[in-house]
This record gives sequence, C-alpha cells and structure tokens, in this order.
Amino acid sequence: MSEPADSQPDARPRVPLVIEETLAAAAMAVICVISLANVIVRYLTDASFAFTEEISVFMLVFLAFFGSAVAFARDEQIRIRFFAERLARPWRWAATVITLAANLVVFALVIWYGAQFTYEEWLFEATTPGLGVPAWLYSMWLPVAAAVIIARILGRFRRQLRARMPD
Repeated sequence: MSEPADSQPDARPRVPLVIEETLAAAAMAVICVISLANVIVRYLTDASFAFTEEISVFMLVFLAFFGSAVAFARDEQIRIRFFAERLARPWRWAATVITLAANLVVFALVIWYGAQFTYEEWLFEATTPGLGVPAWLYSMWLPVAAAVIIARILGRFRRQLRARMPD
C-alpha cells in the first residue's frame, strides 16, 4: 500500500490550497445559511424564498469544482485504488498517465464549452429565472474552475514525477 500523499517528500503543492479550500467552504456556508433561512421562513410564514434554489444549485456546482481542485492537488480524487495498488509499478505509472490524460481532456472540454456557453449567455443577454441576474455571472465560473483543476492536476503529476511515486 502507498503512503498518504501528504507523507511523501515534496508532496505539498507549490501554491497553497487555502484559496480553493476557502472558496469551497464559503460555498458550503452560503448553501447552509440560505437553506436554513428558507426553512425558518417557510415554517413561520408558509412561503419560501424564490431565489434559494437558484443560488444553492450554483453554489453546489462551485463547491464541487473547487473541492475537486483540492482533491486533485492532494491526490485524493476518485479512483479505483483497490486495483491500482495491486498493479506492478510500470502498470501503475501507465494508469497514472492515462488518468491524467483523461482528466485533462475532460476539463479542457469544460473550459472550451463553458467559455462558449458563457459567451452566448452574455451575447444574448440571458437572465436567470429566479433573480433575473445575467446568467453569464454563474456560467463564467465553469471555465475558470476547470482551469484551476487542470493546473492542480498538472502540479500533482509534476510532483509525482519528481518523487518517482505513481499514485
């Protein structure tokens, strides 16, 4: 079995994770606060805030992307570790490289299509149904967060190469 990523030499990212951790924690806090407020208002008045679903969905996506960046940087992303740990070292390296390539392709596509989607929402002045704010304010975070994830994936792989430690 391999050691946890944090116990390996030079396993820490060059750029501290505090930015992504803070953004993810803030998103979770916003979700909790507006959900609690909505429950209290609904209990007391039999009405609810119309905007809570819109903001909660956005914050959940925001949380997932920035939480994923942290997971990739710490080498804690979702994978089938049971099988990877049982592979011979060259095969583990191959699995690491294939995983890297697949993740880079997926998040590069998110950047490409997210940027196109954001531009179209800006171009056509689309607004959100709940609050009526410009929709591109929400969708612009897709390519930004995907770029952060790609940077974290590449940084993690670079550290693995220097430490000569697959997964």
